[in-house]
Amino acid sequence: MKIALVCPASLPAIQFGGIVFLAVDLAREISHMGHDVTIYTTDLDFSNGSNKFNKTLPRIEKFEKFKINRTHVWFSLKLFFINSSMFKQIEKDKPDIIHTIGLRSYQSIIAWRVSKKLKIPLIISDQGGLTTHPFLTESGIILKILYKIQNYLIKKIINDSTAISAANEYEKNIFLGIDKKSKIEIIRNGVNLKTLVSNKKFRETYNIKSKFILFVGRFSKSKGIETLIHSFNNIKNEREISDVKLVIMGVDFGFEKSMEELIKKFSLEEKILVIKNPPREAVISAYGESEFLILPSQWELSPLVPLESFAFKKPVISTRSHGIPFTVQDGKNGILVQPENSDELSNAIIKLVVDDDLREKLGLSGYKFVHEECNCVSMAKNSLKLYQQELKNYDNK
Repeated sequence: MKIALVCPASLPAIQFGGIVFLAVDLAREISHMGHDVTIYTTDLDFSNGSNKFNKTLPRIEKFEKFKINRTHVWFSLKLFFINSSMFKQIEKDKPDIIHTIGLRSYQSIIAWRVSKKLKIPLIISDQGGLTTHPFLTESGIILKILYKIQNYLIKKIINDSTAISAANEYEKNIFLGIDKKSKIEIIRNGVNLKTLVSNKKFRETYNIKSKFILFVGRFSKSKGIETLIHSFNNIKNEREISDVKLVIMGVDFGFEKSMEELIKKFSLEEKILVIKNPPREAVISAYGESEFLILPSQWELSPLVPLESFAFKKPVISTRSHGIPFTVQDGKNGILVQPENSDELSNAIIKLVVDDDLREKLGLSGYKFVHEECNCVSMAKNSLKLYQQELKNYDNK
């Protein structure tokens, strides 16, 4: 089978988030199963910022048994990257099926148009917040108008799709709210357990002498970093965490300056270490040496970062926001608090710091969860089964 995976960013732009890892892991696993897989994407590379595009990246690049086909972005607005020449690239290659990941993207519009022209099945996944992302309500009037236009196109794509791959029941219900007739298959997001290994010594590299707790993610308001810093300020003088540091790792998505000002305001420079644009190996080694992960997001659909933490038997403190409880299960593999509640988060941090047995119990449960359900091998096998089924149904129409 010749499979086109379409997404707004891919390697080397790993800081873009889960879409990159999901597409690459699907491509790697399915190509190893004997299929011809190409990721069609942009030339985003993050070398100089969150919206920098690099014409010097190879247009077509081979990774193991799959390919990445990049086309240049000539205009971008926020995370909407326009690379119109992608259409001809996919059309020329004539795939049997297209799977687009990240519906709030120009690339999904391209995937939809190509699938209609070539008369081939279109599988869609979101990962971008169809109706729930905070920026949809917090933007200015011009962006709100553009989002309304985008919403019209998204509904058309959903209506014309052959099937939808949703990461959890929460996401499935969002799709059903848009089109009750949609065919939806729940396929859990998964992480690549083979790559979550590091020989680096994180504490030694960053000169950390104490225990530390970890945040990994974009420096954006929606990730709840402000609440996290307030929480850490609340408890900085508590005896139980006197020797515990907070490590914040990520890339700027508009909140870095505010984050640094808040840390300075509370005089937390000695207690909080910020690592900007961290290498992937540093992130992986940080998981392994941390006490636990904190993801205090105001919004998430199906986050991958908790799954990566679970792979190291580390529990997670997160929020009850949106799709998070389908990944971080309160009292089972982590602790859930209300979003933007610094007092509740403070209490959860202290509770998990002082209770070694609880950390071990929650961490082991998370470890079992990723090995049994949320790994990239299971995700790829289930996705391939969906492709084969929909291609067969499409041919029999």
